[in-house]
Amino acid sequence: MSKDGVARWPVVGWLAAQNNTVFVSRERRGGLSGQMDALRSALMGHQPVTLFPEGTTGDGTTLLPFKPTLLAVLLPPPRPVMIQPVHIDYGAAASDIAWIGDEPAVDNVLRILRRKGRLPMTIRFLAPFDPAKCADRKAIAALARDRIAASIAAHHHSSAPPLPPV
Repeated sequence: MSKDGVARWPVVGWLAAQNNTVFVSRERRGGLSGQMDALRSALMGHQPVTLFPEGTTGDGTTLLPFKPTLLAVLLPPPRPVMIQPVHIDYGAAASDIAWIGDEPAVDNVLRILRRKGRLPMTIRFLAPFDPAKCADRKAIAALARDRIAASIAAHHHSSAPPLPPV
């Protein structure tokens, strides 16, 4: 899933479309029903779905509040699914890649591409859970956020070396 503006980005928009990205509008609240239908259809088609529930990009070190609106599609789930919370950890490089204030996306991308050296990161796949066992979309969001927050806290001062690049 991605904000609809990404669809218009050169190269990135095309790549996103090739991967069946579901584009959502943050401004058109009236379009929510169509967005939910697109998400439900993707799930019914067994398409993997990645959702960034913060709804925006932060400083790379702080976990922002989760926006649970689109998680309503999971109650009840259109088919048996599991939610896999993921902690993306850029370690010491977080400040190098983080968005600065109201920085335009293209400026952020160019700044990252101009960065010298490797960009080490660790991806932590946390314990999955069944959304059908949650009372509502807010409970789904809270459980996923709690697992990611616990991982951040556990690895905040980690001196473990990053995984080698693939």
